[in-house]
Amino acid sequence: MDSGLAELDTRIIGCRACPRLVEWREEVARTKRAAFAEWTYWGRPVPGFGPADASLLIVGLAPAAHGANRTGRMFTGDRSGDVLYAALHDVGLASRATAVRADDGLELYGVRITSPVHCAPPENKPTPGERDTCRPWLVSELELMRPTLRAVVVLGAFGWQAVLPALAGAGWDVPRPRPAFAHGGRVTLDGRPRPLDLFGCFHVSQRNTFTGRLTPAMLRDVLRTAAGAAGLTTRER
Repeated sequence: MDSGLAELDTRIIGCRACPRLVEWREEVARTKRAAFAEWTYWGRPVPGFGPADASLLIVGLAPAAHGANRTGRMFTGDRSGDVLYAALHDVGLASRATAVRADDGLELYGVRITSPVHCAPPENKPTPGERDTCRPWLVSELELMRPTLRAVVVLGAFGWQAVLPALAGAGWDVPRPRPAFAHGGRVTLDGRPRPLDLFGCFHVSQRNTFTGRLTPAMLRDVLRTAAGAAGLTTRER
């Protein structure tokens, strides 16, 4: 499975299927942000991050233009990642509370992070067509993780809408009508080798975290509950 995910990640990195996203991610990598003028931007699709035998998967939206599109690792180098990794560290699922660059030594314990769209989109808004074009990558990732995967946390409604058909494509039974997104929501999907618990959580965007719609305590609560469903041990802050 490890080699399978590594091969998948390599294929994702080489994808050029969406012309608008290819143009945007590469333009951002050329022009950069003044604060990161000395960086060599990644400027390519960003693969998933975390151990191949993870039992918990966290699904975001898409890489940030000057975050993961710069560093080459999911949720690394931006404010959203600061919130997510701090919470993961607080509950004992990450080795450190900050994610600065791909070689900073950060490790995840039993958790993998991915997104339904692997390229940074303009204004952080992929189109439905771009989401659907990218879906086979997520389906393949879910299929490869199937032997150990027990729970999924989805950050935001866009990710929720993208994950449900991907889970169906990977062989889990998604009910119809499809369950609606809700923060703290939990849905159990039948499937083999075991059922899968799906959790909704508000996205760790600055809009949500700066306004208090999503607090660190709320995020930690969802992560602890999902980790318990995934058979992972957590700690109190």
